[in-house]
Amino acid sequence: MFSRFLAVVITLGVILFAGWWSLKRDDIPYDQLETIYASSDSRYLALGEEMRIHFRDVGPRDAPVIVLVHGFSASLHTWKPWVADLKRDYRVISLDLPGHGLSRCIDNDAIGTDQFVDVIDRVTQAVKADRFTLTGNSMGGGAAWNYALAHPEKLEGLVLVDAAGWPRSEAESDDRPFIFRLLEIGLVRKLVKDLDMSSLIRPGLEDSFADPSFVTDAMVDRYASLARAPCHREALLALSAGRGTRAEATPERLSAITVPTLVMHGEKDNLIPASHGEQFAAAIPGAELKLYPDVGHLPQEEIAAQSIADLRAFLTTRVQGLPAENTSLPTH
Repeated sequence: MFSRFLAVVITLGVILFAGWWSLKRDDIPYDQLETIYASSDSRYLALGEEMRIHFRDVGPRDAPVIVLVHGFSASLHTWKPWVADLKRDYRVISLDLPGHGLSRCIDNDAIGTDQFVDVIDRVTQAVKADRFTLTGNSMGGGAAWNYALAHPEKLEGLVLVDAAGWPRSEAESDDRPFIFRLLEIGLVRKLVKDLDMSSLIRPGLEDSFADPSFVTDAMVDRYASLARAPCHREALLALSAGRGTRAEATPERLSAITVPTLVMHGEKDNLIPASHGEQFAAAIPGAELKLYPDVGHLPQEEIAAQSIADLRAFLTTRVQGLPAENTSLPTH
């Protein structure tokens, strides 16, 4: 009887190992990824012998500056519709955070808010952007409001798009997509570190949109491929495990932000509840709130035209101080 049981266990183990091995994927070298995902506008900031931060800097040199920061596991590609429109009238800087996109990792043991704030500061200093409006989505929104607290003298405006950082209630934690809850388990993180995650990436992305048809094969391939850059999987798993710094928002902390602020949030965000956007807007003095019905976690992609129009109106009236009738709206 025991020998039969042992044979079954061994057989199951072999099957599981064979399945794991069949899904195992090697890293993709940066130079190979750059041939696909870099562009003629791509620039790199060297932070050491092997550490480089990928960014793009487009638009008129003498125009007001906007800096765009993406969220967890994403890249500067999330801002493509915004950049295409805004670069007509603004100098637009978009960047890949460490361990994301085409940026190298810096220190995965210390990855988190402080590291992101430092990288934003280094990039903007390198391109001599002394004053700018900082925009962040999701995790990038968390970095943005922390940057506003650390460097208030450098900001002309702050835009939080479905921003992270407000403490979750127990009920809200249970509402997060399955993939994020799964990755909180240490053993799962170790098992999936080298695997092809495409089958999990697609449902995770579909959860990010109110309309899942926005998720294309090309989008899934981009997320999956860039996650396989050397050290990126370790970086993403470190973030999902809560390593490094992660600041939580409070009304007391946010009350120190006095720069003009726009809060955008999709009402059908499955990752960060719309109530968090409302709390950010209530805590930051004078903040303007835009809630979008039937929109998920990525308004910059799901309702590009509407979110651009709202951003332009905010930049014109609140940041530049011009009359509302002078607002330049996007043409599509």
